[in-house]
Amino acid sequence: MRLFRDLPAEVRALTGVGFMVALGFGLVAPALPLFAREFGVGKAAAGAVVSAFALMRIAMAPFVGRLINAVGERLLLAIGIGVVAVSSALAGLSQSYWQLLVLRGAGGIGSIMFSVSAASLLVRVTPSHLRGRAQGVWAGSFLIGLVAGPAVGTVATFSLRLPFFLYAGTLVVAGLLGLGALRHSELAARQSVRSEPLPLADALHHRAYLAALAAAFAGDFALVGARSAMLPLYVRESLGLSSGWVYAAFLIVSVVSGALLLPTGKLADTVGRRPVIAFGLLFGAVAFLVLPAFPAVAGLVLATLLIGVAAASDSVAPGAVMGDVVSGRGGTVVAVFQMAGDLGAVLGPVVTGWVADRAGYPPAFVLCAVVCALPVLAVVAAPETLQKEHPVSADVFTQEAQDAAGDAT
Repeated sequence: MRLFRDLPAEVRALTGVGFMVALGFGLVAPALPLFAREFGVGKAAAGAVVSAFALMRIAMAPFVGRLINAVGERLLLAIGIGVVAVSSALAGLSQSYWQLLVLRGAGGIGSIMFSVSAASLLVRVTPSHLRGRAQGVWAGSFLIGLVAGPAVGTVATFSLRLPFFLYAGTLVVAGLLGLGALRHSELAARQSVRSEPLPLADALHHRAYLAALAAAFAGDFALVGARSAMLPLYVRESLGLSSGWVYAAFLIVSVVSGALLLPTGKLADTVGRRPVIAFGLLFGAVAFLVLPAFPAVAGLVLATLLIGVAAASDSVAPGAVMGDVVSGRGGTVVAVFQMAGDLGAVLGPVVTGWVADRAGYPPAFVLCAVVCALPVLAVVAAPETLQKEHPVSADVFTQEAQDAAGDAT
């Protein structure tokens, strides 16, 4: 396929897995805060159910690198997906708010196993001049799944429990697909690190890496966490619209992001990472100002269109910067990058829910706008990581030469 031309075969396998994972997530995400509210809790507590997943990802992240070294990326990817599948099915059977909270948190443990395994493999097998495109294809698999998820997720109009069981089913398919499609991959079968991982202290001396961490945090705080928790409640409780409009709002974001991912990845590989990140964050800030400024269906549609543009940029460019910095030597640096996003996903729903409980939705959305705008200066001031004159870094060439020598002996 033209879409995967020049990209490693592992990228094709990971996109299939990502699609099935996202399909299930697109089913359950809009229903999750609504299901939590059925147990009689407030908006902040409903947001905490969203945050619990990301919180456990953060808690587990420091140990994932060792687990990858112990069992390999392919197996840990499948185990992680299996943990999320079981916890999702049990969450659908929850009889209390606390059961739902604990089970969603357990799902986060499996999620970080899957995502760090997949991300480490992705940045390691892809050369720098294709890294933005690979990130776009990888993120695109999730967003295409998120497009299909809300469409199937209309089952929530019949039962808010059913999406959890369907989510578990899509995860089982994803796990089997990952084990099968990567079975013959030499890279996936071996221990994940082919050279010494880049020390975290070295990465933290790169201003570009720090800017990528800030962008990942801001994006997951506002574009992922707060949007997932607050937008369904805002649509139902403030705009007075049906749950069908909740899924429509999520669908708009997914369609726009999915359509822009590949062009955005190409821009990140040609024009540069910095402008893509900066403009994406600014689009996100404007989107969250539109919501309180135009509290009607038209404002909701415009805001979700802008969030879709911002989400495409945030899904591609910060990850490409991280990949440029590690030059294929992932491990802890990759995990910390994901932890930055997870921290945003943890704080976004809880903090904005707390603000909404006390001051209403408009201040909560203004806070999201501020969080999106703050990293822009750091991004603009950071050096560009893309080496346009020499698209494949010296580290990659050196590692390839070492691998060739090792194979010859």
